[in-house]
Amino acid sequence: MQIVLWIAGIFIALNIFLQFLAAGIIYTVLLVRTSKKKWGREVKLPEGDDEYRDMYYEGLDWGRQYSDYKMPVEIKSGRYHLVGEYFDFGGSKAAIVIAGRTESFKYSYYFAEPYRRAGYNILVIDNRSHGLSDGVFNCLGYREYRDIQAWSRMLHDTFGNKAVFLHGICIGSSTALFAMTDKDCPDYIEGMCGDGMFTRFSESFRNHMDEDKRPKFVAKSLVYLYMRIFSHANVVSDGPLWRIDKMHKPILFIHSREDTYSTPDQVKQLYAKCPSENKRLVWFVKGAHSRVRVNAPEKYDGTIMEFLQNIE
Repeated sequence: MQIVLWIAGIFIALNIFLQFLAAGIIYTVLLVRTSKKKWGREVKLPEGDDEYRDMYYEGLDWGRQYSDYKMPVEIKSGRYHLVGEYFDFGGSKAAIVIAGRTESFKYSYYFAEPYRRAGYNILVIDNRSHGLSDGVFNCLGYREYRDIQAWSRMLHDTFGNKAVFLHGICIGSSTALFAMTDKDCPDYIEGMCGDGMFTRFSESFRNHMDEDKRPKFVAKSLVYLYMRIFSHANVVSDGPLWRIDKMHKPILFIHSREDTYSTPDQVKQLYAKCPSENKRLVWFVKGAHSRVRVNAPEKYDGTIMEFLQNIE
C-alpha cells in the first residue's frame, strides 16, 4: 500500500512539474524575446499566407514611397530605449500606429496611408521588446501604454503637433486604450482607433490555443500566472473591458465578423460599455484577425478618414 502511495505521489508531482514546464515554454514562445532576431526588423514571412505577404510588401512600398519625409527618432521611457520613424508631412497633428505582438514598425507602414491622406504626420514604432527597441518581456500593453504616452509627448513637445491620434491593431488597440484611460493621459491625445480589440487577453489567448490546436493538457491558468509574474499582466480580471468605462474621448472600433480570436461578441461588449459620446463601431464582412484592411482597403481607409473629420 505504501509503495502505491509513493508511486501515486511521484506521478502527481511529475504531472505538476510537466504542467509548469509546458506552461513556461508556451509563455516563453509567445511573450519572451529570447534573442534579438526574435520579433526583429527582418521578418520571416509565413509560407502560404498570401494576405500577410501582400500586407507586408505593400507596407514596405509605402515606406519607400515616402522615405523623403521620414527621420529616425528615439526616446527613453523609464529604463527602456525605444526607437521609431517619424514621417513629417507638414500637418499639425500626428498619428501613432501601434502594431500587435511580434511585429516591428515595418508592419505598421501598411496602416499609415489613411492618416497621411487625412493630413496627419505619422509615427511608427518598435514596441518595447521588438525591433531595435529595448526589452525582453511582451507586457500585452500593461506596461507599454506608458511608452505610448512618452512617444506622444515627443510628438507634441519636440515636433509641435497639437494633437495625437492612436491607431492600434490587436494588442496595440488595448495598449492605446490603456494609455488613454490612464489618469496621466495628456489632453492632446485626442482619440483612437482599435482594430480587432478584445475584452481581455485570456479570451483571445484561449481562442488562439483552440484554433491553432496547441496542447490542450496545459493548464491555461499556469500560463496566465507566468503572464502575471513576468509581464505584469492580469489577463483574467483586467483588460479593455474593465477600462473602457473610463474612455470619454473619441473612439473608432473596426472589427471583422470573421474574427475568431477577438470575436465579434467581444467588441459588442466594449462598445456597449464605452461612455464616449463620440464612438463608432464599423463592421467588415471579410477579414481574419488583423486582416480587415487587406480585404476592404477603400472602406477601411474611408472609415478612418471620415471619423477623423468628425472629431476636428
